Formats: sequence, C-alpha cells, structure tokens
Amino acid sequence: MINIALKDMQIFLKDRGAVINLFLLPMVFILVLSTAMQGLIGGDEDSLITLPVVNLDPGGEAAQALIDALNEAGGIKVRLYDQAEAQALLEDLEIERVLTIPPNFTVDVAAGRPVTLRLVSHPDANETTTESVLRVVNGVGRGMSLQTQLIASLEQMGAMLAASPPEFQVFTAEKNVAQAQSQFERSRTAPLVAVEQTQPENLSERVEGPNVVQQNVPGYTIIFVFLTAQTTALSIYTEKKQGSFRRLLAAPMSKAALLAGKMIPNFVTGLIQIVVIFGISVFVLPMIGLDCLTLGGDPLALVLVSLLVALCSTSLGILIAAIARTEGQIGGLGTLALWTMGAVGGCLFPPFLLGGLLDTAGKVVPHYWAIQAYQDLIVRGRGLADVTTEMLALLVFTGVFFAIGLWRFEFD
Repeated sequence: MINIALKDMQIFLKDRGAVINLFLLPMVFILVLSTAMQGLIGGDEDSLITLPVVNLDPGGEAAQALIDALNEAGGIKVRLYDQAEAQALLEDLEIERVLTIPPNFTVDVAAGRPVTLRLVSHPDANETTTESVLRVVNGVGRGMSLQTQLIASLEQMGAMLAASPPEFQVFTAEKNVAQAQSQFERSRTAPLVAVEQTQPENLSERVEGPNVVQQNVPGYTIIFVFLTAQTTALSIYTEKKQGSFRRLLAAPMSKAALLAGKMIPNFVTGLIQIVVIFGISVFVLPMIGLDCLTLGGDPLALVLVSLLVALCSTSLGILIAAIARTEGQIGGLGTLALWTMGAVGGCLFPPFLLGGLLDTAGKVVPHYWAIQAYQDLIVRGRGLADVTTEMLALLVFTGVFFAIGLWRFEFD
C-alpha cells in the first residue's frame, strides 16, 4: 500500500500543471476576490457614515457645537475639508456629499436670524445614505434651533422683569439662561426619555461574521482541496485503462487496502495545500494590504479539522472513480459538481446569503460542515469541543463516500 502511494506521489510531482492548480490557482482566486470584496463582507471596519463638512465659520462656538452634535448624534462621523478641496472631490465622486456651514453662522444663530446649512450631494450618490445623513443633520439643527429659541425667550423674560420691583426679581436673566444651558447639557448625558436596545434571551448570543479574508481563504481552500478528488479518480481511471490496475490486484492485499493506498497521495497533497494556503494568508496577505488570517486559539482542533477535510476529499475521489465511466465525466461533470457543492455549501459566500431552501440544502454537502468548522475556529475563536458536530459530519461523509465507492467499484 505504501509503495502504491509513493509511486502516485512521484507521478503527481512531475505534473507541473497539477501543482499550479493545487497551489497557485487557489491563491489567485483568494487575492483577486478578497481585494475586490474588501469592505463588502462584515468585519471590523467602521460602520459610521463619513460626512464631509466645510466650516466657513472657523472659531465660531455655534459652528463647533454643531460639529460636536453631529458626531454625538450617532450614525455619522464628521470629516472637515477645505471648500475648494471638497468641491473637487465631490466632482470626482471621491466623496458623495458635503455639508457647508455658512459664514457668520455663530453670529446669526445668536441673533436669532434664520440660517441655512447646505448639503450638496453628487447625482450618483447613494440616495438611502444621503437621506440618512439629511435626517441626522435636520435633527441636530432642530435641536440647536429649539435651544437657541428657549434661551432667547428666557432673556426676553429677564428683560421684561428688569423693570419690576426688586421683590419680584427672584431670578435674573443670567441665572435663567445658565440654568437652561445646564439642563440642555444634562439632557445629552442623562436624557429624560432613553431607549434601551435588548435582544431576546434565546437570541442574545451574537454570531460573529467573517471578513473577506476569513471567508475566502478557508472557502477556496476547501473547494480546491475537494477538487483533488478528481486527481484520485483520474489516477485510478488511467491505471484501469492502461491495465496496470489489474496487476495491482495480484498483490497480496485486500481491495479496501488497495483503494486506501490510492487515497494516501491525495490525502497528503490536500494537507500540504491547506498548510501552504493558510501560511501565505497569515504572512503574505498583510504585506499587500489585506487582513491577516488569524488561526484561532486551538491549533489541535484546526489540525484535526484539516485532516478530516483532506480525508473526506480523498474518499470522494474513490466514489467518483467508482461511478464515472469516462474521463470526461471525471473532468467536466466532476468539476461542475464540486464547484456547485462548494457554492451551495457556503464556500463562495456566507450560507445565510443564500437564504431559504438553498441555505438548508447546503447541509447535505461536506463543504458546509468544513467551512462552519473553520469559521468557528478562525472567526469566532471556539475550540475543539465546539466543532465536534462538524467533525463528526465530515467523518460520516468520509465513511459514506468510501463505503459506496468500495461497493460500486469495478476492480476488473
């Protein structure tokens, strides 16, 4: 059995095209798609909407208060620009919108004169985002207007009371305004009516989603490791066609041991694939601006899952060899089936994006359990005890593939 495995390994290493397909092609997919999808799949990126602001009233207290209020309102963060720079960036669509605070904003607000904030958006700007920004700006503006009007009213009342006898002047205008401003400040830190967001107890555990690297690296690794099943099947088909497989049957070993010997080379290459792709993702991807792949906190669990993924792929190769009748079926139909399994299993994109029936259907392919195990370890920081279900599922798939392959295999 070992001699059979060594012979197949030597044949594989001489095939430069196979080596490229196993190691270079997966990294091309990972690099291109991870770069293109950066920021589209969850992760640690800041989710706040950036609002470019041109402040034509620099040094004005009301202008600075407006900027602070926008930052504190939630949902957006202010970034200040020079007027000419903002105009140029807006025309080139490098920014989608810009809010301009007019000159003399502080003076006009203090005098109670109407003031207009100008929000200019590019015609191709996202309308939903612009509407969200507009609502925040309007809310902050109304709050400032109400505060200014109340203070003005208190000052007018103080002026009216100034002509009254001293015994009626319990509070001066200055005290009233100071008290009102104190209440305004307190309302920001300790509002009278607050909203508390909670979740049902049975849904309180948040399932962290992967970023593009955490999705693409294990996803395409699984796909290309399972594509090596074709190599196992094609090796067996070629030897049967050439007649060398019949000579192997004369060796003093069981038929199961013979097929196991054919599995070893691709099992080893599958493991090497995983090590190489994961290694490049840890050390090389950060050098080109992508996120570094973290490997979680349980190396033993990661190794065991990888062993089962490679073993399951190789046993699938035995099944393909048993049911395929032509080289075309192994190549064309096999590739289509394996890519489809990868897509349905959630290796190309998170399974929940499929929704409904397809999300459920993914559980009938080993790719689903493999990607779930890897992401539990890599993304969510779980350990061996948390991926036993996924590992058991991969082991069951391995046994079923090998058993059916052994049963249907034509040794003659």
